[in-house]
Amino acid sequence: MSDSTVIATKNLNLWYNEKHALQDITMDIEKKKTTALIGPSGCGKSTLLRCFNRMNDLISHVKITGQLLLDEEDMLCNGMDVVALRKRVGMVFQRPNPFPKSIYENVAYGPRVHGINDRKELDTIVEKSLRHAALWDEVRDRLNDSALGLSGGQQQRLCIARTLAVEPEVILMDEPCSALDPIATAKIENLIEMLKEYYTVIIVTHNMQQAARVSDYTGFMYLGKLIEFDKTTTIFEHPNEDLTENYITGRFG
Repeated sequence: MSDSTVIATKNLNLWYNEKHALQDITMDIEKKKTTALIGPSGCGKSTLLRCFNRMNDLISHVKITGQLLLDEEDMLCNGMDVVALRKRVGMVFQRPNPFPKSIYENVAYGPRVHGINDRKELDTIVEKSLRHAALWDEVRDRLNDSALGLSGGQQQRLCIARTLAVEPEVILMDEPCSALDPIATAKIENLIEMLKEYYTVIIVTHNMQQAARVSDYTGFMYLGKLIEFDKTTTIFEHPNEDLTENYITGRFG
């Protein structure tokens, strides 16, 4: 595990009951880079993503073996504080899921949970998070309005701001643009480019053009296996595996 690696897996396996969903996944995720996971539906992309903040713990009858490290710390050990882990590794879901609260309270929610109640400190966190999510200029005059009144794209950026408010190291994004129109999608893609100045981003996407646009590294998955993992330019221009080339060129999937 190099100094530039934030998350590392080695021979990671996961079963849902008898279904072997992830098979011997070995990969290193680079700090302050964007990594995309691509592949057909059901190949294990989202399952792998959920491993990175132990979200699979919420599913019954899951068995995991192998190594999963965050900054060289064993994420799978029994003593791991999962709440603290999910503060360090935040998650943005496929569909925007703002709380039925004000815009301000959506962003302040996480810091409040972690014990921050000073209004001035919360004001600073809310503004900083909304700025980093490229939403501040659009909502600064209506922070007390309901978050449910925002457009879909704005709601997704608010959810990103809510994730940023607890100062994670890593941001996981599970198809964050699948429910958005092209204009909102472009804003999220621009935001991802800005975020990697401060954070490590891992994105699951079915959109190969999106993966090519936003990511530095790409992993191609198929039937629970990581077929190929490399710099995005290599994956899309000079893949080593025929299976990767066939998927990228649309011959299957």
